[in-house]
Amino acid sequence: MQINKYIDHTLLKAFATSEDIKKICEEAKKYDFKSVCVNPANVSLAKSCLSGTDVLVCTVIGFPLGANTKEVKALETMDAIHNGADEIDMVINIGKAKEHDFAYIEDEIKLVVAASAGKTTKVIIETCYLTDEEKINCCLAAKRANATFVKISTGFGTGGASAEDVKLMRETVGEEMGVKASGGIHNIQDLETMVENGATRIGESSGVAIMENSSSKSEY
Repeated sequence: MQINKYIDHTLLKAFATSEDIKKICEEAKKYDFKSVCVNPANVSLAKSCLSGTDVLVCTVIGFPLGANTKEVKALETMDAIHNGADEIDMVINIGKAKEHDFAYIEDEIKLVVAASAGKTTKVIIETCYLTDEEKINCCLAAKRANATFVKISTGFGTGGASAEDVKLMRETVGEEMGVKASGGIHNIQDLETMVENGATRIGESSGVAIMENSSSKSEY
């Protein structure tokens, strides 16, 4: 298992400075992570810092509440792509999911997928707020909308990744989509558990600790 290429090295804290972004980019280069995941305002800086490497720049859309309009999420996506984002992690409208308006969820994902211009799109369904039935229906909406991944958590909700949710999502979307586990993965054992249950990407701020086979309590 090439552990480093599972990891989206993440810093989404509101108080992250330019120096903090430069630091995680240097860490990403050192360990050759799959990507760094930063807020939209930091995409250009991360792109510049990672120039000449194969580390991708991932950013978040409608983050962390998912309560922006569909149209704003699409515009935010286009702006992120313009600024150099290689991957898009969007948050669904969780309230609509709780209302079981899965047509709305599918429609907003379609708009973001279209705005991403062929880039990888990951759909954050924030499983901590959903029943299993709601999780399944959100995953199916993402699949119908041609998203690339489904993702568990923003890291800002009441709970993060669990092996049970990873397994449920993998069983729902099949092998053709990615499953990203995020939130609460602090060491190599956590990562291996998620991968064994079907995760193909790991989003965490604990990437360095994982690579050094230690443990971290860091959050996004």
